[in-house]
Amino acid sequence: MSYHFSKSVEGKTFDEVIEHVTAALKVEGFGVLTDIDIKKTLKAKLDVDFKNYRILGACNPGFAHKALTAEDKIGVFLPCNVVVQQHENGTIEVSAVDPIASMISVQNENLGTIAGEVQTKMQRVIESL
Repeated sequence: MSYHFSKSVEGKTFDEVIEHVTAALKVEGFGVLTDIDIKKTLKAKLDVDFKNYRILGACNPGFAHKALTAEDKIGVFLPCNVVVQQHENGTIEVSAVDPIASMISVQNENLGTIAGEVQTKMQRVIESL
């Protein structure tokens, strides 16, 4: 079982893809709580040059509330991360966590339905790119 969904995006700049992903997440009820710019961070902290690589921490408040109510430690898996990275050949790839794969290690049947609903939404985000 894969732990993510991925899709390559062509014909757009890195920043355009970030905008498109953010808009697609919004359509599915997610906001971006965190935006970690790995390239910028590695340059500032280690003086290392790295490819364009951003981690967007996406959250759907309704699903987050349901999950936290069902399992109080589930916050270790939140928010749902979406990675946008630009490979050496210029291809931009977008990957989203598969919430069902994340929840396998949690022994709580109540999370299955929630994870399935979030999975469907994250798949639609990736497919819309």
